[in-house]
Amino acid sequence: MKITNNKEYKKALHEVYALMNKGEKNITTRDATKIEELSKAIEYYEDHVLEIMPLPVTVNSIVQKKIDEMNITQAKLAEMLNMGTAKLSQILNGKRKPDIPFLKAVHEKLGVDGNFILENV
Repeated sequence: MKITNNKEYKKALHEVYALMNKGEKNITTRDATKIEELSKAIEYYEDHVLEIMPLPVTVNSIVQKKIDEMNITQAKLAEMLNMGTAKLSQILNGKRKPDIPFLKAVHEKLGVDGNFILENV
């Protein structure tokens, strides 16, 4: 078995957890073989494919990460945050300082922790 993308990776993790939650006494030989097979595929994917990104340390970098995670454009994000595309682009490129409405929208619409925002602005 080979895991080739994040969707398959998450599915494999879920399957392993489901099998393990049966409890040691309830796992069949077939289950144990499946767990071993999935575990090897998961480990290979984590070691050779999965990119572990450093944690974002600025509001701009966390917003960029959210754009990537949500697989949306800056224009779509600007719409979600009820702001102009040009303004969002300027903020994300460091040409304009984030203002209160932007920071509030990032907190409310993207779920970014308010303490993180306050500490990093």
